[in-house]
Amino acid sequence: MSPFDLTQRINRRYFLERSGLGLGSAALASLLNPARVTGGETQAPRTLGTLPALHHAPKAKRVIWLLMADAPSQLDLFDHKPNLADQFDKDLPDSIRLNQRITTMTSGQARLPVAPSLFKFAQHGKSGGWFSELLRHISTIADEIAVIKSVHTDAINHDPALTFLQTGGEVPGRPSLGAWLSYGIGSPNSNLPAFVVMHSRTPKGPDPQPLFSRLWGSGFLPTTHQGVLLRSVGDPVLYLSNPAGVDSQTRRLMLDGLAELNQRRLTVKGDPEIASRIEQYEMAFRMQTSVPELVDISKEPKHVLDMYGPEVTQPGSYASNCLFARRLAERDVRFIQIVLGGWDHHTKLPENARIMAQTADQASAALIKDLKQHGLLDDTLVVWGGEFGRTVYCQGTLTKETYGRDHHPRCFTMWMAGGGIKPGTTYGQTDDFSYNIAANPVHIHDLNATILHLLGINHERLVYRTQGRDFRLTDVHGHVVRDILA
Repeated sequence: MSPFDLTQRINRRYFLERSGLGLGSAALASLLNPARVTGGETQAPRTLGTLPALHHAPKAKRVIWLLMADAPSQLDLFDHKPNLADQFDKDLPDSIRLNQRITTMTSGQARLPVAPSLFKFAQHGKSGGWFSELLRHISTIADEIAVIKSVHTDAINHDPALTFLQTGGEVPGRPSLGAWLSYGIGSPNSNLPAFVVMHSRTPKGPDPQPLFSRLWGSGFLPTTHQGVLLRSVGDPVLYLSNPAGVDSQTRRLMLDGLAELNQRRLTVKGDPEIASRIEQYEMAFRMQTSVPELVDISKEPKHVLDMYGPEVTQPGSYASNCLFARRLAERDVRFIQIVLGGWDHHTKLPENARIMAQTADQASAALIKDLKQHGLLDDTLVVWGGEFGRTVYCQGTLTKETYGRDHHPRCFTMWMAGGGIKPGTTYGQTDDFSYNIAANPVHIHDLNATILHLLGINHERLVYRTQGRDFRLTDVHGHVVRDILA
């Protein structure tokens, strides 16, 4: 008899209650930890997703999203506009702006002068893609990636735009893409979460915009699907280590007792959050072994570390997080998101863009090469980009040496690689000012629909009913961008 039973009387009612709980606990234990029920190790995949089957054959098994928060400038990285040199300091034509809304940061300026990029562009690879001199490493993978120059969004300020990119809605409260994947198809890894988030240390330059944990939250989905933050200081995951004086065996006994209490409550109330809580406790126990092994890079070959750059051994660096992303992909984590903020260059863009590119360029390219060397690129989808783009006109004072750029949701550039993407592709086209889309627009809902499609999911059928209606990541929109699919 456990300590929780001491106040109970042994009678027929108690016997029947205990029998039901015993069967329920056994079923739950087999779900959470099959090895404890079978008495041995098991390699059987554990998904815990809700979809009975994928809607079609997937090209990708997992996603690595390299989120360049604060919006990098497409004009200075990818969208080559050589004719803008003749437009220096001329007013943006009304025929281009078309009286579209702009932010309050530039709406009060007396004029909107055109600021051509100071950086040189060149074509790279057999595909001949155009890349800025700031991207000397990413340009070496030109034939591995699909560059989409015609992405557009609805929001014009950072927080709603990031919320829209992550969740498909500008108003907080909806699940993020990683949470939708955890909910829909779960994860084949039993010892790590389905959804892992890493924040990268921002290099010297402007302070990044604030980020909120709800951006990686589960919204109205059960909380077990929310992103787990992998930290660079202290324990990789908060509260993962045992308290002083508590060994692993004692922790196991405590969790067994807690699981029994929660199982009783679940039987009475039927609240799915109780089941989520039980699963989270069990996952945390398993992570006590899996996470330290994950972050130990002592056995990584020197040539691999060198490929990521000198900051790869510095915890919290973008290079370090990219290496961890490959290690997480090896362990079949379903959705991995790395955040690098600091691209909000309203002033001194040439100076600050150099700093950010130095941080993001080498490690991003190394990740693609590393995944390919490990045979993981074919079934890993990599996405790179921010929440919107940057204006062709200057914010503040324009000189020959420097300029700033405001927010621009009407067109910006992202790139994708691996997992079913057609390599060496440039898709979409903007006008001569990189202000409006000239061909093949790709909305954020289209982007997310394409990601889900590559994972074997029909975006119109991954739904969750709450507040009297069915919700989905792509709301009531979205088309798969089939021209970029292999």
